[in-house]
Amino acid sequence: MKKETTVPLKYGFNIAITLIAYFLIVKLFGLHENPWLRLFNGVIMSYGLYSSIKAYKIRDVQGFTYFEGFKIGIKSGFLATMLFTLFMGIYMFHVNPGFVDVIMSEWKSDYQNGAGILMFVLLVEGFASTLVLTLAFMQLFKKTWNISEKK
Repeated sequence: MKKETTVPLKYGFNIAITLIAYFLIVKLFGLHENPWLRLFNGVIMSYGLYSSIKAYKIRDVQGFTYFEGFKIGIKSGFLATMLFTLFMGIYMFHVNPGFVDVIMSEWKSDYQNGAGILMFVLLVEGFASTLVLTLAFMQLFKKTWNISEKK
């Protein structure tokens, strides 16, 4: 397998597993219904994307380009987002259907939407954070074109 495919697979699965483990740990303490604890998902995603781009750059120092690093970050984040959304779909539809009612108590009463819209929000939120974080991290990893002045 090419390193361009192994890095996103490895890190995408690792990010997803970490997100799932975090959710289950928070659920173990009965705090999974607190939406503010979802902010730590961003920390997990940030660390995973940074690590995936860094790992790819270390493997291919000479051939590393902005576009290649960007692709690695996007692939890793999108894979992790899709796997986590799939897990949450299984959890919301089969394991704990009452979870949606608690999370969306006010919104559901106004708009009559359920788990489907919540999964859509998770997917869009994951894709958007992947895009923004990858663009931000590529500013750290890109090769500079600045010419340093020596005086």
